Amino acid sequence: MSYTFKIVLYLLCFATFLLTDANPIGICIRNCVQCKKMFGPYFEGQLCADACVKFKGKMIPDCEDITSIAPFLNKFD
Repeated sequence: MSYTFKIVLYLLCFATFLLTDANPIGICIRNCVQCKKMFGPYFEGQLCADACVKFKGKMIPDCEDITSIAPFLNKFD
């Protein structure tokens, strides 16, 4: 293989990785996981992930924004 072809192939692979990594559903689900780690049993991670898929990543939860995660929080007993 020529050097130029290898460079082009590498750039295409890298661009694909960036596009996959920037997927809104993936970002949304990763944020759900982060919130689950932070809030433990008080956070409904599965419900959050289901919402990510249902709404196609348009409602990305922010663990520090109570309004974005309120639907996924359990009440304290």
